[in-house]
Formats: sequence, structure tokens, C-alpha cells
Amino acid sequence: MKILIDTKKNTLKINNKSINIYSKKSFEYISELWVKLGWNQKYSYTFTWLGRPIIQIPEDIVRLQELIFQIKPNKIVETGIAHGGTAILFASILDQIKNKGKVIAIDIKIRNKNLRAIKNHSLSKYIKLFEGSSIDSRIFKNVKRKIKANDKVFVFLDSNHTFDHVYNELIMYSQIVSKNSYIVACDGVMNLVNDTPRGKRNWSVDNPIKAIKKFLKNNENFILSEPNWLFNESKLNKRITHSPMCFLKKIK
Repeated sequence: MKILIDTKKNTLKINNKSINIYSKKSFEYISELWVKLGWNQKYSYTFTWLGRPIIQIPEDIVRLQELIFQIKPNKIVETGIAHGGTAILFASILDQIKNKGKVIAIDIKIRNKNLRAIKNHSLSKYIKLFEGSSIDSRIFKNVKRKIKANDKVFVFLDSNHTFDHVYNELIMYSQIVSKNSYIVACDGVMNLVNDTPRGKRNWSVDNPIKAIKKFLKNNENFILSEPNWLFNESKLNKRITHSPMCFLKKIK
């Protein structure tokens, strides 16, 4: 893709087609390029949530908050803990909307420094940690033991982003999602950034989006469903995101 920006003529020329630089379409083209550049510069590695690194871009954080606020789950299952920022985000939302509930967070290895920080956090009472592979049947059994029949469950998948791993997570964790709640499967951006300096070419065929498409094809209980924006005084309708096609709603 070749882009030419002329700020004097207020045009953006893409593949020899010229459009107004201040148009919605121009914003979308530039945003997609910005996502690639930001990902390569590790932009998402510059944010914290209540003191813990979160490794998400701001729009993804806010859209996630909007969705959870609408659903109001009392159990949030997260795969992939890293520094604990997303677990703390979820805990802070539970604290505000219910003042109860639990974040059940899983990672194949929780570093001691991060473990101490999460356990010493003021919101730690909302978090239950499991160390091990998210697709290990023993780990999954432990997770299910923490969920009761009347719980409203939301699932956030952000661990290993290979096709095989994400597909296995989708099959496994789809069993515990509540009707009208969601699985959010992260980092479909891998497909977009495969040709960046930090990317890997095989990501064009080995990525979460491929797993999502296969899962939806084989599972009629879920649909791809972008949540409505709770506030929008613009003409924009596309997220600037590291996780395209991530919102999978359980409909039955």
C-alpha cells in the first residue's frame, strides 16, 4: 500500500486514489497504519492500570470497560496475566458495579515480582490466580470449580496467540460463558503486523482471527457481535484496536 499525504491540498492519496484528508475513510486508513507503527514501537507497553502494567492500548481498555459495565458479570475468567494490569482492571470494574465477584486469572508462569504485586494490591481480594497452561484440563477443572450455576461469566483470552492455542481455548472456555455474555479473544492484530520489523511472516496464517473464524463456523451458540458504543457524537464506527474480530457473544 502506498500513501501520499498532502497537508496543503488536504488530500490523502492511496493506491492512486485521492480522498479528503479530513474524511472518515482517511481517518481509517491512517489509523490502521498508526496501529502497525504503534505495535512495532511497543506503544501498548507504556500504560498501567492502578499501578500495574496493562499492555493494552487505551481504546481497547475503554471499549472493554464499556462492555463489562453493560454485562455486569460476577465472574471474569482471564487467560494470560503478564504483569497483572488487566486482572486489576477487571477487579476495579467488579468493585464498582457489584462490590463483589471474582477475577479468575490463569498464566503458564506467574513471575514472583508480579505475583507479589498482585497479591499486595488493594483489589487482590477480587482475584484468584492459577499457574499453568490455560488449555490444561486440570487447570480448566479448577476454574470450573470456582463457577456456580447462577454466575454470570465473562471470558477474556489473552495468553498464547497461536491458532492452535486460541482455538483450543475457545472450545474449552466457551463451555463456561453465560448466555448474552462474551468471549473476548485478543490480538487479532498479529495478522496485520506480520510484515513489521517485530512481526513474523507466519502470523499471516497462524493467528487468533483464523481460530475465531473456525470456532464460529463450528459453533452455532456464538456470533461475532461488536458491542454498540455507549456514546458516539461522531460518524466513526470502527475501533482502533489490537483485537479485531474479538467480540464473540453467546446467544444460546
